[in-house]
Amino acid sequence: MSLVPRLLRSDGPPAALAAAVLGLERSGEVLALAAPQEEALLGQALSAAAPAPLDGPAVVLGTGGSSGGRRWCLQPLAHLQTSVEACGLWLQAQGLEPGRCQLFNPLPLHHISGLMPLLRSAGWGAEHRALAPALLRQPARLRAEATPASERSALLSLVPTQLQRLLEDPDGRQWLQAFALIWVGGAALPPALAERCRRLGLRLAPCYGSTETGSMVTALAPEAFLAGVPGCGPPLPHARLRLAAGGALEIQAGSLAAGFLVAGGVQPLLRVDGWWRSGDAAALMPQGLQWQGRLDGAINSGGETVFPEQVREGLLERVAAAGLPVRELLLLPQPDALWGQRLVGLVRLRPGAEPDALSQLESLARSLPPSQRPQRWLLCPELATTAAGKWDQARWGAWLAAQTPGD
Repeated sequence: MSLVPRLLRSDGPPAALAAAVLGLERSGEVLALAAPQEEALLGQALSAAAPAPLDGPAVVLGTGGSSGGRRWCLQPLAHLQTSVEACGLWLQAQGLEPGRCQLFNPLPLHHISGLMPLLRSAGWGAEHRALAPALLRQPARLRAEATPASERSALLSLVPTQLQRLLEDPDGRQWLQAFALIWVGGAALPPALAERCRRLGLRLAPCYGSTETGSMVTALAPEAFLAGVPGCGPPLPHARLRLAAGGALEIQAGSLAAGFLVAGGVQPLLRVDGWWRSGDAAALMPQGLQWQGRLDGAINSGGETVFPEQVREGLLERVAAAGLPVRELLLLPQPDALWGQRLVGLVRLRPGAEPDALSQLESLARSLPPSQRPQRWLLCPELATTAAGKWDQARWGAWLAAQTPGD
């Protein structure tokens, strides 16, 4: 068959979207799923790509936004079904019967973590509950309208931003406590947030994966999480991990994507002997994967290699311990004649925060090594992640470039 995708917006009629996705095996189509604001962008990519041979139905999803670019990933349905099967085996190892589960899904279908719960429900014969993203901002209504069925094992997929918001409300905390398992992925789980979840007894399963890997390829068992084990856990049954020179994580799995849309058709994922290099730095410990940050996001500051995301996690931990009213925090690099690059902190404070909160944060950061210490701080009232819990680096980089040192 040839690549002639049908473009669908992920905010379309839910029943029609689900029917199109679940009917892929029968229709043999290629579905391109777009966020509303990316419909035109994906449409241009589809029109520029020449037809390419495929062995069966597939989906096209956006990927790479967290590193500042945007690419369109082609995932064969058969590869995603491999991921579904492996996830089911992992659940059984946790004492859960996949067919008896109830999957709650608050993520959009154009995101791999929103698409997979729908495919898992079909593959396992389990119930799927789609949740409007806005509902997660109304915990009382969420608890009233979307309480898990007591006779089923309730499963949930969240990004850390969604988890944090729910924990801020008593109804949100009680709703989370009703789940047998909560996968958390898409971004690093800050240590302070993890500890708070442990104190509440939340059965988190931090995981690692991407659009290119067909969702999660590692997951930490809830019992291990509650016992204090850090990281994203060992590989799922369908995946193998190794480290290349320099600490780059490489992955071998039956769920790897076919490639990316380019003007000439499909550019295959670059593999070496079947291994795909992810672009993430990691450590492989006895208890599983320890994610260390994006290799393409690392900076050199004063001769030191600095991972901004790791610095951000450490700062958020200090912020929580000090009780500072910080709602969002993002660290971005800027060129520096002396250091090469220096970090700048963008901050969104909570409503009603005292005027000196930013100076308190700056004082708190003085305990960091000089290479990791932001050289300046800027209030950014609109600072927020995307709906998928990712940072749009291009957007906030442009915002930072528009500021002057005196702002």
